[in-house]
Amino acid sequence: MTRGMRLKEAKAYVAGKLGVSTGDLSDPVVMGDLRSELGLARVVTPEATYPREANAIEAKFRIARLLDLPINCVNRFAERAGLGRPSSS
Repeated sequence: MTRGMRLKEAKAYVAGKLGVSTGDLSDPVVMGDLRSELGLARVVTPEATYPREANAIEAKFRIARLLDLPINCVNRFAERAGLGRPSSS
């Protein structure tokens, strides 16, 4: 959205950055493994937690850096915490 891409283009961009196919983006097994490998956190259910995995804001920081996208909540958090702006644009 921040780059004015249509959905198909955005999926191709994200898939390219992650090194997977666009079909893999909707595969929960592939994406679960990749999110764990890249430290992007997991979608957790109440009965399953991963204490050594990234928490939500940490994962968003990593996503912003990995995809080279500005994420508003990341930028606001960084600004308020005195960290500067972590993502480009």
